[in-house]
Amino acid sequence: MSKKAPENKGNVYRVQGFTCANCAGKFEKNVKDLPGVEDAKVNFGASKISVYGEATTEELEKAGAFENLKVSVENSRGQDSKGELPDKEEIAFYKKHSTLLYSALFMALGFISMFVNGNENMITALLFITSMLVGGLSLFRTGLQNLMRFEFDMRTLMTIAVIGGVIIGEWAEVAIVVILFAISEALERFSMDRARKSISSLMDIAPKEALVKRNGEEMTIHVKDIAIGDVMIVKPGQKIAMDGVIVNGYSAINQAAITGESVPVEKTVDDEVFAGTLNEEGLLEVEITKLVEDTTISKIVHLVEEAQAERAPSQAFVDKFAKYYTPIIMIIAALVATVPPLIFDGSWETWIYQGLAVLVVGCPCALVISTPISIVSAIGNAAKKGVLIKGGVYLEEIGGLKAIAFDKTGTLTKGVPVVTDYRELNNQTDEQLLSIITALEYRSQHPLASAIIKKAEDENISYADIKVDDFSSITGKGIKGTINGIMYYIGNPKLFKELSNSNFDKEVEQHVTALQKQGKTVMVVGTEKETLAVIAVADEVREVSKDVIQKLHQAGIKRTVMLTGDNHSTANAIGSHVGVTDVQSELLPQDKLDVIKQLRSKYDNVAMVGDGVNDAPALAAATVGIAMGGAGTDTALETADVALMGDDLRKLPFTVKLSRKTLNIIKANIAFAIAIKLLALFLVIPGWLTLWIAILSDMGATLLVALNGLRLMRVEEDE
Repeated sequence: MSKKAPENKGNVYRVQGFTCANCAGKFEKNVKDLPGVEDAKVNFGASKISVYGEATTEELEKAGAFENLKVSVENSRGQDSKGELPDKEEIAFYKKHSTLLYSALFMALGFISMFVNGNENMITALLFITSMLVGGLSLFRTGLQNLMRFEFDMRTLMTIAVIGGVIIGEWAEVAIVVILFAISEALERFSMDRARKSISSLMDIAPKEALVKRNGEEMTIHVKDIAIGDVMIVKPGQKIAMDGVIVNGYSAINQAAITGESVPVEKTVDDEVFAGTLNEEGLLEVEITKLVEDTTISKIVHLVEEAQAERAPSQAFVDKFAKYYTPIIMIIAALVATVPPLIFDGSWETWIYQGLAVLVVGCPCALVISTPISIVSAIGNAAKKGVLIKGGVYLEEIGGLKAIAFDKTGTLTKGVPVVTDYRELNNQTDEQLLSIITALEYRSQHPLASAIIKKAEDENISYADIKVDDFSSITGKGIKGTINGIMYYIGNPKLFKELSNSNFDKEVEQHVTALQKQGKTVMVVGTEKETLAVIAVADEVREVSKDVIQKLHQAGIKRTVMLTGDNHSTANAIGSHVGVTDVQSELLPQDKLDVIKQLRSKYDNVAMVGDGVNDAPALAAATVGIAMGGAGTDTALETADVALMGDDLRKLPFTVKLSRKTLNIIKANIAFAIAIKLLALFLVIPGWLTLWIAILSDMGATLLVALNGLRLMRVEEDE
């Protein structure tokens, strides 16, 4: 019976020395078998293991002794106790690959000896055997252990093939096979390291030291020694070392590392800044709000590494396929080696050789690496572009989306009301009137009041010194107040229709109706005797919304739905402007949830795009929940399946494109890995398959699959 992982996250360890996904799986199984361990989960993409239960690093290294794995403790953020990713020592090429180089040297000497002394010479045989032992010692050790335990993986296949090749005297070919297998594993390791570095390099963008003001003195200290509440000084041209809030200064901040935005963002007092971003202009004083292990960039690295551990559906298929694939290959190899000699009177030596070649060609290296390297590369690329995808499963599901629902406020619109129209009636242009309106709205609690105040401030209209008497709210209709002995009213058109003496005529009503049809909220200003002005306020549509919806339709998304609590006319006006296929208005949170459920029943794969807080039920019900502006909200980072780190909808078509490209590459990799095996196996029929062709085809497939997966690191937004 399999053990169930406990609720907690367990102890996290970083593992050095993984050469292949199969080895990672074997290490996971060995750790699970340790006495004090309840469960374990290897994250091959991030080279980590989570252990649930009690185990020492010595016990873990013993479980990984077959691969000489090195294990070190990490905290919950995937860092060392100082809050940093462990330093990786640069090892010289000749030291890193010394075993392989020595093996190649002995093989070269073997070929020289074979040329000089002949193939049957003892010195030739010893040189080739030495080459095999030097280059394949770890392979043989693991393979023989597997044979004794009846565990069959690629190393078991290779070990049987090498032993058989030695027995029938194919010294040279076996030496080539061992070296090519070692090269194949080195290429696989190199490819995965490249993909992993695309994530770990994110952590390197934040400085390790910062200039901090304490007790009136400025001092440079390590980020691990900075406390919440410290004030950090960031000079122009410097990178920001910690997350915080600006308490003094103004500047333009390049946030590309976090949000993927290419254009610097203006920041001033009370604005939030993130570690790893670049201060381009002014001197800033920033109050620290998070410890180094809790900074946004640290969370991104941690969450992306966790995402790499989530097996995508295609990876689950490959893992299951590989489980049955290896025993089937062994059976085929046995049949190839025995059936022709027994039934068709073939040569035992010839067909045993062919059987051994089948074992070699059957190594599932390319197949096993086909999915994880693609997933890791794609997730890493997305993170660098400001899109946090929480797992391979979501990466794949995005590619299969048929419908996407959008929350209106803050997603398709900016979420901030602005004055779009201001018209004084009877051909008046009275600056004093706008001052009066602002003075009244300043005392109002209505959400739209902020839009009017902002307009007045933008136009340098003074209103603070205007005295307002008898101010009161008219429930559901507007506000009123007395200024200079005159009672002024600001409210909806219904209010002025009730003021019988006001000149709310047909012309004014037509103007109001026209504005309302544009999806704007209209307020009328006047006194008991006359209507003075009309103000229209709207939640401004993002400039990019229309273009994004169009690109999604071009990408094959069949239905785009806007969800909003606004009235029908406002919702329809905005929906028509941005180009969504459907508009659902006057919705409560429960209604949004019901719409998502209806869409799922019809289209199966449905995404919901919202702010990650108010739309939580709908985000959770969707196949993929996508949160906007994740860089500023921990809620979005922790709860959404996908977080667009910047407030930029343009990342959505890129994410869909990346997902579909990932799916295509994974399918191509799997198909190619299987096809190359089948093609090589067909060479058995005419007896053309040799050991070196078999391993070369395996190595070539592994290399091509890895390179194809790494292409996902280069997918751009504007491709």
